[in-house]
Amino acid sequence: MSLTGVLALAGPGGAKEETADIVNIINFIRGVEPRTQMDLVEPVREQLALGKKHRLPTTWLIQYDALIKPEFTDLLKREMNAGDEIGAWLEVVQPQVEAAGLKWRGRFPWDWHTDVGFTQGYAVKDRIKLLDLYMEKFQEVFGKLPESVGCWILDAPTLNHLRDEYGIIAACNCKDQSGTDGYTLWGGYWNQAYYPSRLNAYMPAQTKARQLDVPVFRMLGSDPVHQYDHGIGTTWQGVVTLEPVYRPGGGDPSWVDWFFNTNFNRPSLGFSYMQAGQENSFGWPAMSAGLIDQYAKLAALRDEGKIRVETLAASGQWFASKYETTPATAVVAMEDAAEEANRSIWYESRFYRVNFSWERDRWRIRDLHRFNENYEERYLHRRVEGPTAIYDTLPVLDGFHWSRQGELAGIRAVVHEKGESRPLLTKGEPRVEETSPESLAITCNLAAGGVLRVTCEPTRLHLQLTGDAAPADWGLELGWADGVKIPVTRVGRHGIDFRHEGFSYSLDCGSSGVSRAKDANRISIGSTRGSVEFDFASGSSGS
Repeated sequence: MSLTGVLALAGPGGAKEETADIVNIINFIRGVEPRTQMDLVEPVREQLALGKKHRLPTTWLIQYDALIKPEFTDLLKREMNAGDEIGAWLEVVQPQVEAAGLKWRGRFPWDWHTDVGFTQGYAVKDRIKLLDLYMEKFQEVFGKLPESVGCWILDAPTLNHLRDEYGIIAACNCKDQSGTDGYTLWGGYWNQAYYPSRLNAYMPAQTKARQLDVPVFRMLGSDPVHQYDHGIGTTWQGVVTLEPVYRPGGGDPSWVDWFFNTNFNRPSLGFSYMQAGQENSFGWPAMSAGLIDQYAKLAALRDEGKIRVETLAASGQWFASKYETTPATAVVAMEDAAEEANRSIWYESRFYRVNFSWERDRWRIRDLHRFNENYEERYLHRRVEGPTAIYDTLPVLDGFHWSRQGELAGIRAVVHEKGESRPLLTKGEPRVEETSPESLAITCNLAAGGVLRVTCEPTRLHLQLTGDAAPADWGLELGWADGVKIPVTRVGRHGIDFRHEGFSYSLDCGSSGVSRAKDANRISIGSTRGSVEFDFASGSSGS
């Protein structure tokens, strides 16, 4: 029987219709934890028992140092459920490096610094050696090759090789984060999954010609309201995710209830997705209460037919059978786990991502990034030279890095009166609807009268004011904190040009007039016939 497994939605009441609310339980296994003494086998044994108790398929991603230890591999062979799968966790460790004939440069047998503990820390030819060695050992131990792989950060040469030579069908990488654990992934396809560019494992491809046909799923289950701003004004972000060791987050049962409700009961377009589970190096005492709570809740939702719990490889097979290119998806949070008046809506396609954020009646576009398959990752041809690494896309508005405490960057709607501009406030809860398989509409009543309607489509973002009471002289302002250097190179009549890491791109504002405001940190985008439109199908050839 294949290690790829899907849990049928058959509960006590019989067969259920397939749902597009997908959960992967991914527990990955390290063979050593140099920072403290702990039992690394106990979490795996307890997670196996939990999965068996609740009949929940699990993906086990095993690091090389655990792959060569029978205490882990024999346990998996003996206790793993029939619907589970074993895949590869691709962090690099000392025995792997030395078995490949290379020199280990780490401080410990497993070192989380990116120049030694990740494939990016090695020349491309040496990455291939490390991967081939891993696959040979995996085949020797389990009698087959893995179908799925994961790592906090994945590089294009690694994914390309694993697809072309070994036929992997699914991958997973870390959520968006800035500076956490020494690496930054920022501006990517925010949740769910995407097909990457063969030139950049973090960048969604726009065309089949440049696309790697391995869907990459985003891990950890980020709080869609609070994770983004966590740590503004510092050099790294905190963590607000489904991981059971964190509070607020997956260790708080009330937060978990809110997170499940947000993901499974809101418009999500193509499908909703979350990753549960925990790596063994946190230890069983730290994760046990949160995992026990989450497994029970996931089993109950499964039995009600509300979610599909399956392996990572099964999700990869499903994604490839349904989508030729990266679909549009959304995450809609109309409530706040902290019970404050905050809301957040994420929309993403293979061309861009955007986030709308509310603090009571004040709203802004908090994030807007373009995607371009020709933007090469930094480690396509060279290795990481230090303990940190950066993967990113093309910022049009970066609400985290362009902000300071008390001075938040954003694109805001404003009304022009007597040479001044004031915020265009909303009132009440926004209404969100799926208007097509890839389009999302957001409708808000305005405090001053009239209605704001935002339409998110794969290549277009359209904002329009309607109603007799709606102000006629309105527009958008792109603003950032004083002293922050942003990648704008030119403000044209109807667009903005950018250059990021040597790559040129632009924001096409249609017929709207665009001008640099008197203040150095504001750009005005006027409305035309009551609307503003951004076009993402053009202006991103790159250089």
